[in-house]
Amino acid sequence: MSKPPARLMLKPGQLRLIHEIAESGQLQLAAEAAGMTQPAASRMLAETERQIGSPLFFRQPKGMEPTEIGTAILRRARVILREMGSMAAELREMQDGHGGTVRIGAVTGPAVRYLVTAVRQVKEEAPRAEITVDVLPSRDLLHHLLAGEMDFVLARILPEFDSTDFNILPLQDEKVALMVREKHPLARAPVVTLAELQSHEWIMQQRGAPIREATMAAFAALGLSEPGNVVNSPSTLLTLAYLAQSDAIAPLSDEVAKLLIRKPLSAGFVTLPTAHDIRVSRYYLLDLKRRPLSPLAQQLRERLLAGGVAGDAPADVQALLAGR
Repeated sequence: MSKPPARLMLKPGQLRLIHEIAESGQLQLAAEAAGMTQPAASRMLAETERQIGSPLFFRQPKGMEPTEIGTAILRRARVILREMGSMAAELREMQDGHGGTVRIGAVTGPAVRYLVTAVRQVKEEAPRAEITVDVLPSRDLLHHLLAGEMDFVLARILPEFDSTDFNILPLQDEKVALMVREKHPLARAPVVTLAELQSHEWIMQQRGAPIREATMAAFAALGLSEPGNVVNSPSTLLTLAYLAQSDAIAPLSDEVAKLLIRKPLSAGFVTLPTAHDIRVSRYYLLDLKRRPLSPLAQQLRERLLAGGVAGDAPADVQALLAGR
């Protein structure tokens, strides 16, 4: 036979037939396994051998055995067929919301309270799904979302962003907890006032961070100037290390504080009871209008909503969710 072309293009059906012939040694059995008649299989094999320029099987009385070239083709064919089968399975998983990749982001409170549970539920049903969660300030989250680098976020809407770019679902606000180490001088106080705390050392996020701004607003509402002894750090890990070694006070998301204080962590911190709650403005579930959610992202979003993230949302939003 002639030499094979410089670029050999075999169809999946040809590769499967070669594989089935090698498995059974019989053209009739191979044809049945490939879902075709024996004459059709015979024609396909002859065309394949013509394309390759060499016989692929020895025709013997006891059956068909691969030639040297047939063995080489068969080795590659099995790899390709295996990859195609894997691709088909992966596509089915993606279409069912059980596979693929999703990247989401959140501010600290909802990340701790809701996202962990929602991600675990999805992973139980879809262990091969690749889920990435970033905990960042709202400004960073919105930049990532607009760049198409995240599927959806739990964040606050900031004035420098055009809200018409987003699908917007109003959710909850966040409570601020004032956390200290267990041996802090005020740790056992039945209640503390902001006036008492004004002269203490604090460690806070940078100016402009919602939790810090809410804390400073609480001081201002009482006619008090903000604390003057402040360490600034956006790092939660550094904040905890600083608290553990000092009598500083840190305003943190109530959800983070509960995680650290309660079992199983019980990390050696307590929260100071205050006369009035300090709350941060409402956050929202946001995704891009121009970018429909994948089945996996949609499934994660549904689990998030079912887990109670919208529990304190406005009544009309809760009614809408209940009827979805």
